Amino acid sequence: MNGPHDMGGMQCYGPVQPEKDEPVFHDEWEKRALALTVAMGFCGAWNIDKSRFARECLPPDFYLSKSYYQIWIAGLERLMLDAGLVTKSEIESGKSEASAREVRRVVKGEEMLAALAAGGPVGRAPSTEPGFAPGEKVRTLNIHPATHTRLPRYVRGKTGTIERIQGYHVFPDTNASGGGENPQWLYNVAFEARELFGPDAEPGGKVMVDCWGPYLEHA
Repeated sequence: MNGPHDMGGMQCYGPVQPEKDEPVFHDEWEKRALALTVAMGFCGAWNIDKSRFARECLPPDFYLSKSYYQIWIAGLERLMLDAGLVTKSEIESGKSEASAREVRRVVKGEEMLAALAAGGPVGRAPSTEPGFAPGEKVRTLNIHPATHTRLPRYVRGKTGTIERIQGYHVFPDTNASGGGENPQWLYNVAFEARELFGPDAEPGGKVMVDCWGPYLEHA
């Protein structure tokens, strides 16, 4: 969807200001926010793509005024509400009002490092041949779905070149909306900077974007 999270190529937000020697976490609660989000992912009520979409759906004024992990917590609250794991009043009070619901798996604190290290592989065995080859010119579709997509707004409707084939992976667009994994070929596409940002872009500059097959057509 076109939301405040999709800021690539947008103006009026000012330059990125990197924090020198930035720590992994700025406070202890951020570490807990990450652990809670990952641990709740094992409950089986949603997947990583639906989790991303829950954050993307937050109102723009909220999203742009909150910190990274405040957004994560707000997204987690939405997921738990949608799954019926909590009620709004329980979130507001911080107290349980009913018996806990049984979930697929409970991850304990001491298991979290191993869970993070294991990750969640999304590669799948191919069932089709790739539709595009390295060196081939392609054009991205100009789509604006109301649901989740991993195609950045600033590359839509643009022409690029297939650099390499990245494998056969779960398709986030359907996986986030209950349509199943629907694996698709993933391609690394090179776009000329001036194709994306106009004649004032850096000459010779390139932007590399991973694009799933359904986002592409032959140019």
